[in-house]
Amino acid sequence: MKRIAPLLATTAALALALSGCGSSTPNGSTEEAGTSALQKVKDAGVLTVGTEGTYRPFSYNEGSELTGYDVEVIKAVGEELGVEVEFQQTQWDAIFAGLDAGRFDVIANQVAINPEREAKYLFSEPYTVSTGVIVTKSDNTDITSFDSLKGKKTAQSLTSNYYETAKDAGATVEPVEGWAQAVTLLKQGRVDATVNDKLTFLDAQKTNPDDSIKIAAEAEEETDSAVALRKDATDLQEAINQALETLRADGELAKISEKYFGEDISK
Repeated sequence: MKRIAPLLATTAALALALSGCGSSTPNGSTEEAGTSALQKVKDAGVLTVGTEGTYRPFSYNEGSELTGYDVEVIKAVGEELGVEVEFQQTQWDAIFAGLDAGRFDVIANQVAINPEREAKYLFSEPYTVSTGVIVTKSDNTDITSFDSLKGKKTAQSLTSNYYETAKDAGATVEPVEGWAQAVTLLKQGRVDATVNDKLTFLDAQKTNPDDSIKIAAEAEEETDSAVALRKDATDLQEAINQALETLRADGELAKISEKYFGEDISK
């Protein structure tokens, strides 16, 4: 019985020492033991967001102000959560590493949901829904579907997913550096079409309306983009989902969409 008291004292001291230490999470961030991701944000009064700041019209700098569709959406989410939003501008190639390291709480930068990312991260409900589209000259009547691209000539960036889409449909592809060059070739009649993201077309039409081109066909498969979070942030994910649901119900997401794209891209 004489050894019980020293053992209890040692145990108590050890417990006291451990209670003062943070616990390192598998993703590399360090938080106080028992503090959830949402509580951490609430306690700080700040939701820290990773974004590029170079991806118009989603996240870009206009003078000294960071703005864009994603920026306004996540600011509105912050208001619903009752916290400030602080942005950490980060290159795309390093943005997930920054999330892993705990430099920010979430990413808001048109992060498309796919199985590879879902294996490593949590996602909110989508706030952007888009599809691939075929863009032609307005007077084109030959191209009405992806099947009708067979034997036609399209302008595509070689690094784009739509390059493969056009090739798989049987088109001959003229390599270009981006949307502007593709549209130039299209309007000159040097290609029959370009396959691209619908949001790119809507943004271009909102910025510089052009009735000489049109969407000739739209893919059935959708691409969903959402807020990305670390795997342990389930309660923060739930809170963001509730905020997005409120913003969708009261028309705020539609309003932000209309501002940048001329239509609601949030659903």
